[in-house]
Amino acid sequence: MAGRKETATLAGGCFWCLEAVFTCVEGIEKVVPGYAGGVVSQPTYEQVCSGATGHAEAVQITYDPSLITYREILEIFFTVHDPTTLNRQGADVGTQYRSAIFYHDQTQRDIARHVIGDLERAGVYDGPIVTQLVPLETFYPAEEYHRDYYSRNPEQAYCRVVISPKIARLRDRWTSKLKK
Repeated sequence: MAGRKETATLAGGCFWCLEAVFTCVEGIEKVVPGYAGGVVSQPTYEQVCSGATGHAEAVQITYDPSLITYREILEIFFTVHDPTTLNRQGADVGTQYRSAIFYHDQTQRDIARHVIGDLERAGVYDGPIVTQLVPLETFYPAEEYHRDYYSRNPEQAYCRVVISPKIARLRDRWTSKLKK
């Protein structure tokens, strides 16, 4: 991909889900699962799962803004997770599974506020959007065994039951944005 790159950091439940979804999207160069929003330096998966670190499972997305905009990334994000459930996504419960946008600058913050406002005014969800909008302080990449989890384990029950439907939703609603 040519041109400048930008970065988005999002949390919407299990990072395996968001990684699998955004890996399919045109203009996305790299998706790294990891941890953001907590107080422990260099947290481990086990520490984050305990809920004691304050981190959310997140993904850091490197993208080409000439092929996909930050707004489109957020619109996809809101398509593939439930932003109305506080500290949970389906059966995954705890602050580590919260919905959050970790913005990198004021422009990202403003775009995120507009997207959330547009969704709320349109009444897209039955309940209020509880997605946190917070500045990114530090992103810690997850352990290697979490990377490309879906592509390495497509027949694993969690992948079939939780991740595959999210990818199907992406394909149904964002066909024009899928990698060829």
